[in-house]
Amino acid sequence: MRMSLIRPLLARRGFSTSSEKLVASVLFERLPVVIPKVDPVVYAFQEFSFRWRQQFQRRYPDEFLDKSHARGKGDYQIDYVPAPRITEADKTNDRKSLQRALDRRLYLLLFGDTYGAPSGKPVWHFPEKVYESEETMRKCAETALKSIIGDLSHTYFVGNAPMGHMVVQPTEDPSKSTPFKRFFFKSQVIAKNKFNVGKCEDFVWVTKDELLEYFPEQAEFLNKMILS
Repeated sequence: MRMSLIRPLLARRGFSTSSEKLVASVLFERLPVVIPKVDPVVYAFQEFSFRWRQQFQRRYPDEFLDKSHARGKGDYQIDYVPAPRITEADKTNDRKSLQRALDRRLYLLLFGDTYGAPSGKPVWHFPEKVYESEETMRKCAETALKSIIGDLSHTYFVGNAPMGHMVVQPTEDPSKSTPFKRFFFKSQVIAKNKFNVGKCEDFVWVTKDELLEYFPEQAEFLNKMILS
């Protein structure tokens, strides 16, 4: 198993002419929906910078800053109450919900049969599909995700090229099986809080740290590929 820079795939339509199998996997992510908490070191620096600027700011006459005279007629004030950062799904550790870890990215994992896994033994994996006759690997990835959530109207595929790939040795009788290549494509959730995930025994939405726990043997590769 190794990670390499993505190069243009060779042969007609960009694919290999050998008998090796190609698999398109989808890293389906939900972007953060609230601003992440500021790191204490960054916050301390921002506080210091603010107080430093306060020493040299221009001072205006009090009457110029008098809000009672500056406020125009018809002005009103809206009381802003921020939404809670910790949701009920966070409290119950409901990994089937998108309403958790609002300041982090979440990734969809499926539990079930997949190519390369021992027959009859379900494993955790990304939405994926073996390349057959699709026009491009990107189209193959779209088909894989569509088969799971049923509709791509609330998704956005980032680019046409894969974000990474690995060579995988099937776990069932490696001496008689041929390694295959798995290509990862990134897709993002757009304006959606819930998907009807199908064609699997179970599924979870997990953060990057949680995701690495599901793939201990591939943790180093995934940690490098998923930058945030």
